[in-house]
Amino acid sequence: MIFFIRGDEELSVPVALGGMFKNVAAICLHLVGPLRGKKTGASLTQCFHQTLTMAKRLQARRLDGIDYNPWVEFIKLSSEDDIVNLGQGFPDFPPPAFAVEAFQHAVSGDFMLNQYTTAFGYPPLTRILASFFGKLLGQEINPRKNVLVTVGAYGALFTAFQALVDEGDEVIIIEPFFDCYEPMTLMAGGRPVFVSLKPSPTRDGELDSCSDWQLDPVELASKFTSRTKALILNTPSNPLGKVFSRAELELVASLCQQHDVVCIADEVYQWLVYDGYQHVSIASLPGMWDRTLTIGSAGKTFSATGWKVGWVLGPGRLLKHLHTVHQNSIFHCPTQAQAAVAESFEWEQLHFGQPSSYFVQFQQASQRSRDHVMRSLQVVGLRPIIPQGSYFLITDISELKSKMPDLPGATDEPYDSRFVKWMIKNKGLGAIPVSIFYSAPHRKHFDHYIRICFVKDESTLQAMDKKLQKWKDELGP
Repeated sequence: MIFFIRGDEELSVPVALGGMFKNVAAICLHLVGPLRGKKTGASLTQCFHQTLTMAKRLQARRLDGIDYNPWVEFIKLSSEDDIVNLGQGFPDFPPPAFAVEAFQHAVSGDFMLNQYTTAFGYPPLTRILASFFGKLLGQEINPRKNVLVTVGAYGALFTAFQALVDEGDEVIIIEPFFDCYEPMTLMAGGRPVFVSLKPSPTRDGELDSCSDWQLDPVELASKFTSRTKALILNTPSNPLGKVFSRAELELVASLCQQHDVVCIADEVYQWLVYDGYQHVSIASLPGMWDRTLTIGSAGKTFSATGWKVGWVLGPGRLLKHLHTVHQNSIFHCPTQAQAAVAESFEWEQLHFGQPSSYFVQFQQASQRSRDHVMRSLQVVGLRPIIPQGSYFLITDISELKSKMPDLPGATDEPYDSRFVKWMIKNKGLGAIPVSIFYSAPHRKHFDHYIRICFVKDESTLQAMDKKLQKWKDELGP
């Protein structure tokens, strides 16, 4: 069927191949006739242009259902003047001096750093990543075969999904989850399969801990099928701040090996672990290196999220497929940023494990900020869940929900989303609703939590305290 437009009419003209040429003249007369005696060139051209553009679907089907991004809305709301933004996960203080100097060296030093470098990573960076993490994972890591440098950890995740997930493949996602996992699975043609961490019953008088949020081993095992291609594991996790224990990791590892499943390990917060807990990389467990992609982030590691340098570590049999995606999409990441990250790791390697280590100092400062925010939130009836790691904590708003059950908003909008908008507008404090970190069927069960980023400058925390104190005064005795 061919479609033509005449005036405000749409005409559909069936054209059989055999009678095509006989019908063309009639079609042309039908179109041009009403325009006879007029300047028809532009009109006819416009007519055909409209026909072509209107008859085709523009959006690729892989984008169906993922066009809305809640971050855009909440970031815009939190960007207004006098809003203390505790929603977005970035430090609002400078990177360490050695990292800033490293970037300055990269920009003002060797002029060849303005040019392309090796497609899969700037060689000094891939070498030090291989050396640094090889010791931690107990592996001999080949810088050329087992390391890929990407445009941030986000780029690493996207590349992994595109390389490994095929049409109809299932990907197990643990809820609450960093919200890009679901759309990235869908864009690759996969099917997300969700399993939730379940909180234990609340203990009277004590704050809950994210360590109380556990996987049900039977439920987790039931999610693995012959179609399961990958499981994504985020530890320390966003938004909950959970650090998976060795026993929990061994359960996941056993199931991945039993069902021949790849583990995509998002470990961008591995240096931010609190209260004596230990981060364990699942790739370091027996039998897991050969089926694990370990993803890291220079932005989270050196408090420089805008540099957008990430990496993937893994066996050559997996990395070669990520290389294929990378070379046919991004091809290459900015050389100067990679050089700065390489020099920053060289500095940290000299101090690693010592009191002068940035990883040690940053962890200590972040734990102090966490404790500060947890104390402050409680003055207005919020109950934070103690995080074991990451930039984030979630806080229970159930008490306030019981007092303000009917906040403005759409009838189908989760309560936590309406609460955050109310809090931004009326209290000047920005946060992120936790329901966005759940699959649609489960959001209504977890709409009484909001996420707070506590890795912020002292001045930001003081501004937060002032707004919380004002809120407390408004509540009265």
